[in-house]
Amino acid sequence: MRICVTVAYSPGPREVCELALDLPEGSTVEQALQASGLLQRFPELDPAQQGVGVWGRKAGLGQVLRDQDRVEIYRLLKVDPKLARRERFQKQGARATGLFAKRRPGAKPGY
Repeated sequence: MRICVTVAYSPGPREVCELALDLPEGSTVEQALQASGLLQRFPELDPAQQGVGVWGRKAGLGQVLRDQDRVEIYRLLKVDPKLARRERFQKQGARATGLFAKRRPGAKPGY
């Protein structure tokens, strides 16, 4: 039996490398990554450090794949999301963001 698996990696914003593979049944995430050739194409990739997942859920390299699975290689974060949000909020100012940015004329503050 053979299974069809997709391997996806995004080297940068708005860039996606997606490959469809035909693998033997019982193949693991690591075997799919080797078969995809992405590790050779992008030498900076280190799935053990960066992390991989199947359909958006974290997975180990030894996880056995099923038919129609999508293996994703994650990028490392360059900026902490909490810090980026805090800085963005400070730039915009408290009055122009969040739930209370659009108020009906004559409405009480916060509603």
